[in-house]
Amino acid sequence: MGTHEFPRGFTFGVATAAYQVEGHIENDWSEWERQGRCKDPSHRCGRAVDHWNLFDHDLQLARDVGSGAFRVSLEWARIEPVRGQVDEAAVDQYRQRLVRMKEAGVRPVVTLHHFTHPQWFHRETPWHEPSSVVEFRRHARICARILRGLDALVITFNEPMVLLLGGYLQGMIPPGLADGNKAMLALGNLARSHVAAREELLRECGRCEIGISQNMLAFRPDRWWHPLDRALTRLALDNYNHAFLRALTDGELRVQMPGLASTRQRIEGARDSMDFMGINYYTRAHLRFIPKPPFLQFQYRDLLGRGLTDIGWEDYPEGFAQLVLDVHHTYGKPIWVTENGIDDRQGDRRPGFLYDHWRHLLGAIHQGADVRGYLYWSLMDNFEWLEGWGPRFGLYSVDFETLERRPTPACHYFRQVARSGVLVEPPSLRVREDAGR
Repeated sequence: MGTHEFPRGFTFGVATAAYQVEGHIENDWSEWERQGRCKDPSHRCGRAVDHWNLFDHDLQLARDVGSGAFRVSLEWARIEPVRGQVDEAAVDQYRQRLVRMKEAGVRPVVTLHHFTHPQWFHRETPWHEPSSVVEFRRHARICARILRGLDALVITFNEPMVLLLGGYLQGMIPPGLADGNKAMLALGNLARSHVAAREELLRECGRCEIGISQNMLAFRPDRWWHPLDRALTRLALDNYNHAFLRALTDGELRVQMPGLASTRQRIEGARDSMDFMGINYYTRAHLRFIPKPPFLQFQYRDLLGRGLTDIGWEDYPEGFAQLVLDVHHTYGKPIWVTENGIDDRQGDRRPGFLYDHWRHLLGAIHQGADVRGYLYWSLMDNFEWLEGWGPRFGLYSVDFETLERRPTPACHYFRQVARSGVLVEPPSLRVREDAGR
């Protein structure tokens, strides 16, 4: 393998999440929006980008950029809108779509839980109650029927620490709590639900690759000389990046966030319960101690002069390689990059972003990391949670009025690298370098 070549069999693909693209889903997030809880209270997901009706068109778009895998999620609220009542028509639709994906030569990468819940869930069986594990086991059992025989890569939970921090400590996303004790109970039940889902998937699907997608941040003390900034950085690396992965590796959930929440729990059946590690990587965060709760100030800085992305995040590809190698050395499992992308509203930065991140990813691979695939977030522009309709992460831009999908300048570049497996500089980068000579 040359220095610019990805390993034989390496998979390039794209990622989506049901609520953000499918449209017309009634769940806890749609309730949240009606309460005006997005940053722009007027924003509603509504029909999203109508992926539910345009699935075959969007699958072709994924194929057109060379995707060998397509990450989607199975919307729990669509499958079980009323507790205990399964919508078999929705189950059949999901099954048919994944079969068509497989027949088209695109491997399904399927997420069982991507932030959203049926409207009954938080009221009747919230994550801090043991009943949540029972309910998620039933959801996984239904999903296993959908996935039978498809050789899907299965992600039980997307970014459990984001769900925990946003929903149980900061109160910014559903269920909107700020309760450290309930947060730790919820995190333990999320881990137990992964174990339960794994059992159901293996029972129904036979051999099946199962993992989670973990949002990982590169952390840096805002003031290198300040001992408390440095201590916060160590705590963030351990608790945010590793606590959940560690629980599903050695069977013990250990979290120590002074002033916020702490726990130590045995998770029965969790030891060695992941076949791969999914990494979602976007940026680096700078941490500063402040002398009042929550004792932490979290910010993005443009220390290297690259310009923050349009959502305000640092463009820091160096952290990508660091985290991939960290996961490799810590766990020794195969790695999938299940999300990586940039909010680029003009569309001119994305090719360079891809080149820089792929270059650093190749560096980690050449140092021994067993990375099996890279999924770009996202195939197309979509509804970005609290940010609503502002961000533009898509390889394809979307006119939110007409729903027309249009290729961005990154599409050709993504296709070139995905189909050849060889990293080359994008034309836009070569033009800038030539102009600087």
